[in-house]
Amino acid sequence: MEEREFRSVIEVLLFVSQEPITLDRIIKITEIGDRGRILAAIKGIDEEYFINGHGLQIVEVAGGYQMVTRAEFAPWVKAAEKTAAPSRLSRSALEVLAVIAYKQPIVRSEIEAIRGVDSTGVIKTLLERRLIRIVGKKDIIGRPIMYGVTKGFLSAFGLKDLSELPSLKEFADIAGSGQTNWIEENNK
Repeated sequence: MEEREFRSVIEVLLFVSQEPITLDRIIKITEIGDRGRILAAIKGIDEEYFINGHGLQIVEVAGGYQMVTRAEFAPWVKAAEKTAAPSRLSRSALEVLAVIAYKQPIVRSEIEAIRGVDSTGVIKTLLERRLIRIVGKKDIIGRPIMYGVTKGFLSAFGLKDLSELPSLKEFADIAGSGQTNWIEENNK
């Protein structure tokens, strides 16, 4: 396959993918196993977008690559989204997400012990929104379900992987004193 055609194929795959597309998936689709060539094509497309002043860019996120709008065009994207229903997370949902992200795999009873309140409804909502997933069952009496975050979580928060989360100490400093008892108690 000629280089220009190859770059166009990569560009189309990035465009149609609703979630970050991994190198392995690109290899499987294109049947070209040269990771270096694929990475060079991705970088070249992104550079071309930048040089020509396009409103799009390619970012590495959640273990793959995704085509996204450039930050400077956010006002226009927001204006277009005003007609769509908001998809915000409640404070409870954010708390549960934080606990799961930092403590995964974790069971519901452990989440509730940390938060001090029932989390059943919040966990259900996060599962429906595909921000968390069931990762297995804990090998204890009752075999409770264990939860972990998804690639959708990484994508929603613009993270390549969980190592980009602030450390629990940094998180406590950001949140301020008095609001981080669960962090201090569970960071031992």
